[in-house]
Amino acid sequence: MSYRSSWMTEELEIFRDQFRKFLAKDLAPHAEKWRSQKMVDRAAWRGLGEMGALLPSVPEAYGGMGATFAYDAAVLEDIESTVPEVTTGVSVHSTIVAHYILNYGSEEQKTRWLPKMASGEMVGAIAMTEPGTGSDLQSVKTTAKKQGNSYVINGQKTFITNGQAADLVIVVARTGEVGAKGISLIVVETAGAEGYRRGRNLDKIGLHASDTSELFFDNVVVPPENLLGKEEGQGFVQLMQQLPQERLALAVSAVASMERAVKLTTDYTKERTAFGKPLMEFQNTAFKLAERKTEAMIARVFVDWCVERLIAGDLDTVTASMAKYWCSEKQVETSDECLQLFGGYGYMQEYPISRIFIDSRIQKIYGGTNEIMKLLIARSL
Repeated sequence: MSYRSSWMTEELEIFRDQFRKFLAKDLAPHAEKWRSQKMVDRAAWRGLGEMGALLPSVPEAYGGMGATFAYDAAVLEDIESTVPEVTTGVSVHSTIVAHYILNYGSEEQKTRWLPKMASGEMVGAIAMTEPGTGSDLQSVKTTAKKQGNSYVINGQKTFITNGQAADLVIVVARTGEVGAKGISLIVVETAGAEGYRRGRNLDKIGLHASDTSELFFDNVVVPPENLLGKEEGQGFVQLMQQLPQERLALAVSAVASMERAVKLTTDYTKERTAFGKPLMEFQNTAFKLAERKTEAMIARVFVDWCVERLIAGDLDTVTASMAKYWCSEKQVETSDECLQLFGGYGYMQEYPISRIFIDSRIQKIYGGTNEIMKLLIARSL
């Protein structure tokens, strides 16, 4: 049976057909180089912008396509299926950073930043995590203090996706009292920002083409109009409001990764022989892939339903947490089982299944650890 996502339209199908050709022809051939240099070239960002793949759900007035999240989901799926080296950076840039600006920025902020992000001229990042603060965002130590007619930012962030490339960083900083009410979101434009420094491009076990950095703020001065929102202290609420979309984006890429792993392994086991017959003819192989194909389909249907709910405006945090938790768990399990069926070749980096395996592991950690996801789900019981 051929399955078609419930949110798919004829217009989106036409876009995807051209987009997939672009990914295969213009981006995929550079993937090995990007993994080696630990960073995607700026030309790729501009190419994605020209295709309309960056910020598709942002209104046309700000450089986007004025589409729904369905276009974001399609973009993430197709990137993950063709050139997964780009998935994480685009997801942060398009589905997270841009929507903070769209939802909480002033008209001047939206006009100034979003068109350049949509074109790929500017790359966006969001600086939440600190060396001593991960999931507990209420405990951030980075400060943004008002001095005269400016904010002065001091602190350190780590594990920041797009950190090396970012032209614009949304900084989660403390502008007031201890706790959630003292947190604000402030945008730093990195070009010429005195006191702003990128640390090393962190050496991760996976996601080798995605630049992930430490960021340092030493008396970085930004104008008051770079505050997101009409007043200070709204940052924590803003973060919580955007979590459903952020976590659904992770689930979308998880499903695409699962489907890709199953397809690659199915093709391999039909060709590879052992004891005189293809691996697929062994019952263990067939049963393992049957299980993983079934779970990938369950994940696909659940995530498609979540996409529908997000488009309708009623995807809640608990359901999004379920999607992020379950899909990332199954993504990791699937990559492990599929690598096993490749045998020793699965451990070789030249085989895509090895990269799927190492890249999938972070999905259980970022975007809120799966332990936090289960805690949020448990509170709803």
